[in-house]
Amino acid sequence: MKKILILNYEFPPVGGGGGVAAYKLAKGFIKNDYEVDYITSQYKGFDKKEIVDGINVWRVPIIGRKDLTTATMLSMFSFIISGLWQGVKLCRKNQYEFINTHFVIPTGPLGYALSKIFKVKNILSIHGGDIYDPSKKTSPHCHWYWRLIVRFLLNHADAIVAQSSNTKNNAVNYFKPNKEIRIVPLAYEPYIFKKLEREQLGLDGGKKYIIGVGRLVPRKAFDDFIRSLARLDCFVEGIIVGDGPERSNLEKLAQDLGVLDRLHFTGNIEEEQKFQYLANSNLFLLSSLHEGFGIVLQEALQVGLPIVATNNGGQVDLVRDGDNGFLTPVGDIELMVKKITLLLNDSSALSQKSYGLLAGEKEIANRYLRIIHESIV
Repeated sequence: MKKILILNYEFPPVGGGGGVAAYKLAKGFIKNDYEVDYITSQYKGFDKKEIVDGINVWRVPIIGRKDLTTATMLSMFSFIISGLWQGVKLCRKNQYEFINTHFVIPTGPLGYALSKIFKVKNILSIHGGDIYDPSKKTSPHCHWYWRLIVRFLLNHADAIVAQSSNTKNNAVNYFKPNKEIRIVPLAYEPYIFKKLEREQLGLDGGKKYIIGVGRLVPRKAFDDFIRSLARLDCFVEGIIVGDGPERSNLEKLAQDLGVLDRLHFTGNIEEEQKFQYLANSNLFLLSSLHEGFGIVLQEALQVGLPIVATNNGGQVDLVRDGDNGFLTPVGDIELMVKKITLLLNDSSALSQKSYGLLAGEKEIANRYLRIIHESIV
């Protein structure tokens, strides 16, 4: 059987959307009759070697990761070292058709090294936050030395794939690679779940609910979600699904704005329960400073939720302003509240076209295979 090696410091439930994207892509490769080895970060409670949905997951030891949702610089750097050790062992044992490296930072150097040592083609997947994160002063686009490193890694990959037009544009504008960047959206398979009534989730059948899903980190700007909620009528309540280091700050903000009793923090919950909350909400609000793609928007579209989202990131490929959602400038609370109010009063103001939901795991993996085969020729 043909084999592929995937490199990614994230694998669910460790990390965020980039790990989920690579996991779904790996399942797509398997559906295309490939065997997949996946090197990722170790985390307490998980086996060093495990088979997950047919994927051979190899978890290598890292230093300094304190929680599931966020990585430290030390944990990312140590992943390169321990990942190289595991990668060398696997590449000596197996003949891979190609390597698929996810995130130019931090995983890019690992993919580059293994590709050159073993003369295996390397397809580099960039996810957005690995090259551009406006919430971090350490973001690679802010520093000349990181721009040089990223440009080198982009130029020495055999193929580059971005998950959205925004990610491609940021790569071109900030790093100016001399290679073509292809756009391949993230795979999406509709999730089948048992539907519940609101009361079964502890929600009020007479209220209206806006919902947001994601890691509680600065880039997600859930503070703007809470500020928007504070300006909505008292019959509107908010649901935030996810957890992370910003939770205590967000709870304090909600307390200060007098909406803590109208805000439901679910923490990290199972996929089925997440979809049950989505299906019982009235509107999805994405308040992020930037998104590489926005898997959560695919999920919202699946259950038919109208969407209000900021306009900086891959979400512009999924949400068409005035069509299947509304886009607002980052931080524009006034316009955000105006659009939310409009949709809560008239959900028929939008169509429900599901841009971004058309391609399943097998099809997206097939697009990757065509790209790498073209690069080999």
